[in-house]
Amino acid sequence: MIEAELSRSVRRWCKGATGVTGAAKLSGGASQETWRFDITHPDCVIGAILRRSPKGYGAAPTRAAGLAAEAQLMQLAYEAGVPSPRVMHVLLPADGLGTGFIMQRVEGETIARKILRDDEYAAARPHLARQIGGILAGLHRLPKDKLPELRSRSATQEISEFERDYRSLDWPKPVFELALRWLRDNDPGPSAEETLVHGDFRNGNLIIGRDGVRAVLDWELAHLGDPMEDLGWVCVNSWRFGEIDKPVGGFGSREELFAGYEAAGRQVDPARVKFWEVMGTLRWGIMCGGMMQRFREGPDHSMERAMIGRRASETEIDLLRLLAPRGS
Repeated sequence: MIEAELSRSVRRWCKGATGVTGAAKLSGGASQETWRFDITHPDCVIGAILRRSPKGYGAAPTRAAGLAAEAQLMQLAYEAGVPSPRVMHVLLPADGLGTGFIMQRVEGETIARKILRDDEYAAARPHLARQIGGILAGLHRLPKDKLPELRSRSATQEISEFERDYRSLDWPKPVFELALRWLRDNDPGPSAEETLVHGDFRNGNLIIGRDGVRAVLDWELAHLGDPMEDLGWVCVNSWRFGEIDKPVGGFGSREELFAGYEAAGRQVDPARVKFWEVMGTLRWGIMCGGMMQRFREGPDHSMERAMIGRRASETEIDLLRLLAPRGS
């Protein structure tokens, strides 16, 4: 069914296209789906990806930017030279496919285990941390006057929101209490500069090839805020996938990340990065707790939710490492 709908759509906006083949669902949550397919054309085959909310589904969650904003951000990034897929078409009611967009497929790998261990990426790995710093600098330079409407959150607001989420779980964790107190005591206040923040920039949301980073994915949590938030989030231990001595996604050091960022003309505030790394670690721990709560109380007792839920204990260890006095 979806191939017929996609074929009708691409024939309207892709000049010369005759249809689509090979449509396959890559993921499908409660409100959003991702499909891979090929556009058939007399000159070539065009690899494409559909991101959509099917007909009949409601608005995106509160923290999500929304698919229309995602498409606008990705195209803006692509045009500015930030590695991002090219958006080919934003869905219209006439497409009959719901809301969302179609982007050109970028070949490469997103599975962290392969990126961090396979020989194919051995030459790229030593350069990834610095490259990521440069990419984030470019992302944070995107002009605010061209951005879609996005939520704006300060560090103080984020602390309050995550504390509320944590309390709602009714799952007391002394280390989370310690982290919340540390965050309140070390709240750096409003950032001197408010920029676009990707919100989920990490290993797993990057397409990597032999030549390094080819595309940044999953812009759904984009917002306005402290640019140091992205630098802290990419350093959270959960995204190192076992390579804990390489803080930047299991690739390299914070110093390499910072050097890439500053070489691209922007300044790093290491103290603010540390704050956001602690915040990000707690954020992921609370998210894991939410997964466990849904596993226990919801009708869908999926093993995936239980496995993610148990990782809350890993974030407690990570927080203790981050908050321990130097030299202890």
